[in-house]
Amino acid sequence: MKPWSCVVVERTTYPGSTEEIVVPAFTDLGCVPDVDLFVGYSPERIDPGNERFKITNTPKIVSGLTADSLELTLAFYRTFIETLVPVSTLQTAEISKLFENIYRVVNIALVNEFQVICDRFGIDVWEVIAACSTKPYGFMPFYPGPGLGGHCVPVDPFYLAWKAREKRVNTEFIELAGRINANMPAYVVHQISAQLNDVHRPLKNSRVAVIGVAYKKNTGDVRESPALTIIEALLDGGCRVTYHDPHVPQLKVDGIVLESSDYSAEYLEEQDCVVILTDHDAVDWSLLKTDGARIVDTRNALRRLSTVKGTPVRDPSRA
Repeated sequence: MKPWSCVVVERTTYPGSTEEIVVPAFTDLGCVPDVDLFVGYSPERIDPGNERFKITNTPKIVSGLTADSLELTLAFYRTFIETLVPVSTLQTAEISKLFENIYRVVNIALVNEFQVICDRFGIDVWEVIAACSTKPYGFMPFYPGPGLGGHCVPVDPFYLAWKAREKRVNTEFIELAGRINANMPAYVVHQISAQLNDVHRPLKNSRVAVIGVAYKKNTGDVRESPALTIIEALLDGGCRVTYHDPHVPQLKVDGIVLESSDYSAEYLEEQDCVVILTDHDAVDWSLLKTDGARIVDTRNALRRLSTVKGTPVRDPSRA
């Protein structure tokens, strides 16, 4: 590395890690901060599949080890980022990124738990959320689903929980949210079993089609996807599981390699149960207007259809 280089960390991590790990790694090599080394931290903000906010028009938090490091880091990002948000310390920037993800984790856990409550009362959780969303202040909608996926949100909050224990701080709220979200795949499997029981079929040898295995719509990313846990549980229960995902041609679950099936009315009619886990825009949901399989819709994808003739549409929000 050339002298006077500026090193910027973007990886999500616990507060203090840049100063505790990155800076000493360079000073051990003889680099002197503010003499021949400048260090910044600027957490990545990327929303896969978002067509409105890209890297250039998403405001970016920026920090530096020293004032000179901050100025160099700002100068670099100004070349391609429209709005920069400088903060006072590296730790402020590090924990800001964690709080963004914790905010999502906690609110997703809340709405997932609320979905289970609504199910017990026979209330449509999606209708409740739509009604609450009409309030112009004090409410931001989050939506239930089959669990939490991606390489950031399910994992990052626990960096802080781990580090907080060093400070003798309990993070009960974060850890509770993690447990609620981790239990959602089992809840979906229960709903699938309930659908099959309605037609006097056990899980074993039932044909179950999973539609969408990516953790998020319109992407092919399966990292930490709840679909993996759900498919594994169905296979363990003896189900004959297939899947379709236009963005994921091949999937490995517990050592078993599955290929994406061709999506057609005939394919759907062959199934005993169809499970919607990812609501990709590329999927023709109108083909689910069949008289064949039972349907578990964890994403409310079929709400856009007026009816599904002859098929009771039942999902975890309509138990």
